[in-house]
Amino acid sequence: MFSLLYDEILKTSDVIVVKVGTNVLSCENGLLNEPRIVQLCNDLCQMIRQQRRIVLVTSGAVGAGMGQLGLVERPTEIAELQAVAAIGQGKLIETYAQILRLYGVQCAQILLTANDLSNRESYLNARNTILTLLHLGVLPIINENDTVSVAGLHTTFGDNDRLAALVANLFESPLLILLTDVDGLFDRDPKDPEAQLIPVVEQWSPDMLQMAAEKRSSRSKGGMLSKLKAAKVITASGGNVIIANGDRDDSLSRIFAARETGTVFLTQHYLTARKRWLGFAVQTKGRLILDDGAVNAVAKKGKSLLPVGIVNADGIFERGEIVSLVDSQNNEIGRGLTNYSLGDVLRICGKKTAELHEIIGQNVHGEVVHRNNMQLLNDAATE
Repeated sequence: MFSLLYDEILKTSDVIVVKVGTNVLSCENGLLNEPRIVQLCNDLCQMIRQQRRIVLVTSGAVGAGMGQLGLVERPTEIAELQAVAAIGQGKLIETYAQILRLYGVQCAQILLTANDLSNRESYLNARNTILTLLHLGVLPIINENDTVSVAGLHTTFGDNDRLAALVANLFESPLLILLTDVDGLFDRDPKDPEAQLIPVVEQWSPDMLQMAAEKRSSRSKGGMLSKLKAAKVITASGGNVIIANGDRDDSLSRIFAARETGTVFLTQHYLTARKRWLGFAVQTKGRLILDDGAVNAVAKKGKSLLPVGIVNADGIFERGEIVSLVDSQNNEIGRGLTNYSLGDVLRICGKKTAELHEIIGQNVHGEVVHRNNMQLLNDAATE
């Protein structure tokens, strides 16, 4: 029924990013499920032989390390978690490389932290490196650099679903395939015998994220909620997403053959590369809390953010850094480059533009965040 839709998505995707989770890659005891990795590599190599540009985002380093060390529970201490990841990452990439060589395909390992994609220069460097590898016919294999990522320092992606979304957003018209341990998005808890698979999501509804129960295992960090958030990022900026069951050996081959599999999320908007970076890749340094009038002016009328519409601000940021724009209920409506530091924002919030010279003195900007340097949550504007 949806074969034409899948075929169109495959034809219009310039890069296909496949993300495979820990539960798909490893057995219950934490050891790598090598037969499944063989099947995965076989499917990817078939597409590479058809001149398709494929990127693999893989979990499994911690799981592989747990298997190497005989652990049955995921570590909770940061140092231990990073050590296990360091042990497992070598095993993981070695396994991929050995299997891919049997198919005549080379791979390249790329380890990233959130900071790597928050910085505009390193963001572009990562993109150029991946594009060069694809031009050479090499399969880029990307994972979070768990050995140095620290949540408290904002260097972690949180889970590899978010990493996969940010990698896919490096490209103009990506297809992101998220392989997990369920068949896709259901209209209720999949354990409910009345639950029905949702084959296509054309528009996001306000209660979409509430459909996902946050299910985690002892070997992974993500859940359906994180996958829906990743899907929302991609469909909000020009790409399509498929969530499918990676435990089924034929899921990826069915997708590549344009056969209905899992749940497909259709693109909602097109955003330029800079807008995608600004809206999704950058780590925010603080928040600007807006009153209802400012929320309406910014979100509905496409206006810049003026100091009179700011109620408060927090965080630690300087001029030129990225801040979140939130409403009075703490809902993020967008992000932008601030023209003022936190200290100056606190001095001028609620003030009229005519008062700024007297308060700030020199280097006055009428807008705290200019519309051209702003990305709204549901904004399809281009540069």
